[in-house]
Amino acid sequence: MSTLSDFTVTSVLGEPMPLSSLAGGVTLVVNVASQCGLTPQYAGLEELYRSYHAQGLTVLGCPCNQFGGQEPGTEETIVQFCSTHFDVTFPLTSKLDVNGDDADALWQWMKSEKPGLLGSTSIKWNFTKFLIGRDGRVIERFDPTTLPSDMIPAIERALKQDAGA
Repeated sequence: MSTLSDFTVTSVLGEPMPLSSLAGGVTLVVNVASQCGLTPQYAGLEELYRSYHAQGLTVLGCPCNQFGGQEPGTEETIVQFCSTHFDVTFPLTSKLDVNGDDADALWQWMKSEKPGLLGSTSIKWNFTKFLIGRDGRVIERFDPTTLPSDMIPAIERALKQDAGA
């Protein structure tokens, strides 16, 4: 049985990012893109991160270019875009695939833990979100059009679990 701590991704700076560093916290993992109609969600994700990080929430953005080529830039371009347009301070991974034979192992695991509609293990678009609890297990999957603010009740519940509250 896997948990979030079993995975390592590559940071947007090209360094290994062992997700065991997030153990005991709540993590919201999102496939992001800079040129998508849903890109304004970056602002809401950053607001969640700033509002709840002290309570144990980490937002992890995973740039992906699999949907309409909407993340064509380099990692440097992505960092500059996120910083300039949305003042993003939450961690970002390097670009990765979320579907197909080359899908990142983290995304393969999350999709198997919480399939989409009708049991689909595919990600349908940018800004699909997975909420992972303090125990490292996937709690919930949110579709791309779910606004960050709409996830607040689920995030608050997850933060209260095993936090003494």
